[in-house]
Amino acid sequence: MAHPPEENLLKSGLILPPPPKPAGVYKPLLQVDNLIYVSGHGPVLEDGTLIKGKVGYEITVEAAKVAARQTGLTILATLKSNLGSLDKIKRVIKVFGMVNSTLNFEEHPFVINGCSELFAEIWGNENGVGVRSAVGMGSLPGNIPVEIEAVFELA
Repeated sequence: MAHPPEENLLKSGLILPPPPKPAGVYKPLLQVDNLIYVSGHGPVLEDGTLIKGKVGYEITVEAAKVAARQTGLTILATLKSNLGSLDKIKRVIKVFGMVNSTLNFEEHPFVINGCSELFAEIWGNENGVGVRSAVGMGSLPGNIPVEIEAVFELA
């Protein structure tokens, strides 16, 4: 039997960053029926600062994958702070990953795997992997390398 998400997070030893406050006129997440829509998040570190840099120019593809994982942790922080527990989430429905990259960059899926692999660790391969898009952007707010939004189903 699969372990609960909170137990998986605890076993991972990962530390969640502080959940970010909205940087504009929007809600960090919104519940509609049994779905939770999470606004675009960036890679917030434990001290509240952001990982920055354009992929393929200022940071490597490997560093961008780490940033995507950190963005996933930031999403988890928002879920936990708003819902009280990750155990209230049954499954990942969709991940939409945006990569701040150079025009010739082609490894967007590799980068966004950083977040997708984290979600699979937390919810398991069956419930932690949903549908996904990984696309390139000419820029992202604050020159962050990755922005990710997601949709989850409540338990």
